[in-house]
Amino acid sequence: MHTETQPYYDAIIVGARCAGAATALLLARAGLRVLNIDRSAPGTDTLSTHALMRAGVMQLKRWGLGAALESLEAPPITRSTFYYGPEAVEVTLKPKHGVSALYAPRRRDLDALLVRAARAAGAHIRHRMSLVGLLQAPDGRVLGAKLRGDDGTTHEVRTSLVVGADGIASKVARLLQAPLVRTTHHAGCTIYGHFENLELDGYHWHFVEGAAAGAIPTNGPRPNDLHGPNDLHGPNDLHGPNSPHGSNGGAACVFVGLTPADFYGHASRNLDEGFEQALARSAPDLWRRVRRAKRVESLRAFGGHGGFIRKSAGPGWALVGDASYFKDPCTAHGISDALRDAEILARAVLRNPVDLRSYQIERDRLCQPLLQISDAIASFEWNYAELKEMHRALSQEMNRETEYMAAWDQPHSPPSTVREWVPRAMGTRTAGPDSPRSRSVAALEAGPSSVRT
Repeated sequence: MHTETQPYYDAIIVGARCAGAATALLLARAGLRVLNIDRSAPGTDTLSTHALMRAGVMQLKRWGLGAALESLEAPPITRSTFYYGPEAVEVTLKPKHGVSALYAPRRRDLDALLVRAARAAGAHIRHRMSLVGLLQAPDGRVLGAKLRGDDGTTHEVRTSLVVGADGIASKVARLLQAPLVRTTHHAGCTIYGHFENLELDGYHWHFVEGAAAGAIPTNGPRPNDLHGPNDLHGPNDLHGPNSPHGSNGGAACVFVGLTPADFYGHASRNLDEGFEQALARSAPDLWRRVRRAKRVESLRAFGGHGGFIRKSAGPGWALVGDASYFKDPCTAHGISDALRDAEILARAVLRNPVDLRSYQIERDRLCQPLLQISDAIASFEWNYAELKEMHRALSQEMNRETEYMAAWDQPHSPPSTVREWVPRAMGTRTAGPDSPRSRSVAALEAGPSSVRT
């Protein structure tokens, strides 16, 4: 299906993975006209541990996506085991806030689920479409975006809000020169593999001096997922093509964490050898099981990146997901971060689309302790007693985050009409009938446009 775009949107979101698609879903459900673009093809994968924490599962259920999440066939997780050298500490998930199990679906499937939900809510989704530049007023306010479609044609689209959900190397952040307001000191490196026939029970986290490893049960391969280059099934099909439940084949993401010295000194030159050596050192029993398992794809590596918080909002723009805030993946909280921040941003937009400072204040209040703890764990400068204290602090912060989010009301109601929202977002100056702003409002009132990119 080829999705037509309009000459004006209330929001253009750059990036259609967890953070971007979730933001598109929430704004579209509130009645806003949303365009969500992504330069990649639909259904592509990305580096991830895949793990959802309680807060992320709680949000997906609150958004009505619980059944769709379960249909992805990632096994329900009710137990996590932490290994501090030879000592194993088992933690059982207690049912709370409607969450009795965690899930870790492959990112290609979770991202696609959120895209389908956003499209069903009325968002326009365009894959293989890239951001070329921003349209800005003399005072710097963002007024629109220059976009390039897969046919190479560039178009200018007006909007009241551009949201950068385009990752660590965000082009939106770069074009706006969004400054870093906080950075961290450490950057761990990770090698990821996917295996079948492991049949793990729960999440497993292994730690030894100078290295770590983990195993996360996930769903197995899903061939023939996609119907076309710009579509992910029908607008009301949230469950995807392989909805019937079945075995995941014991599929798991297995990863090892290394210091930069170990990764760049040896492992990066031969990922297979570096992965095996690090896994054997960090988790000997898991290493023996992995050697008997079936690897389903090539190993992939993340070379590390320091944590940061960027200025995440300004006149006519906002950043969400890794574009706005990134921490070391050692705590496997990135997807839950993205969903949390998407909802904080959407709520802020619906409260006051002109002034989004409350978004950054609220988000930073939740993310800064997690950033600090993740950085300390990524340093590998700890003994087991210190690491246990860090994990206890991490658990307390995740519980605090969940309680805070559980107390949210239902999403704020949008203005009575979208037309009421537009002038408030774009300013109070009047405009002639042929001005860009008046044409934008007219386009909203007229319904779907024939403009195509």
